[in-house]
Amino acid sequence: MRITYKGDYALKALLDLALHYEQGLTTIHDLAKRIDAPVKFLEQVLLDLKKGGFVESRRGNVGGYQLAKNPADITLGEVVRFIDGPIEPIGCVEKGYSNCVDLNKCVFRNIWQKVAGATSDIIDNVSFADLAGQVNLKQNALVYSI
Repeated sequence: MRITYKGDYALKALLDLALHYEQGLTTIHDLAKRIDAPVKFLEQVLLDLKKGGFVESRRGNVGGYQLAKNPADITLGEVVRFIDGPIEPIGCVEKGYSNCVDLNKCVFRNIWQKVAGATSDIIDNVSFADLAGQVNLKQNALVYSI
């Protein structure tokens, strides 16, 4: 699995929208500033996320972007796969693969299947609500009061 710049910005944008989920729409300029992303590139990322059903937008002076569904219903795995493709470390691990004559006797395939399975077990069980909760815990841990 390799996360591209596009994937990284997509994940950061969704996390930011999850952090501001209760606040409604966020302008692209505010979002770009908060995640330190170029606006033009972020436009492309958000368009893809919209096509994937992760975000929705509204045009106009009161427009902006927001999550299309609850952050608890969006997993890290589904976003990574949508933006950057399969998570398997090599093609022969993917279902239906048949382009290798050594497929049945390959000693590496089982290892790569375990790697893909372990990766899936992690990223498919982390929601953006979980991630937002982790951010909030870290931010609150830094608040001192006397």
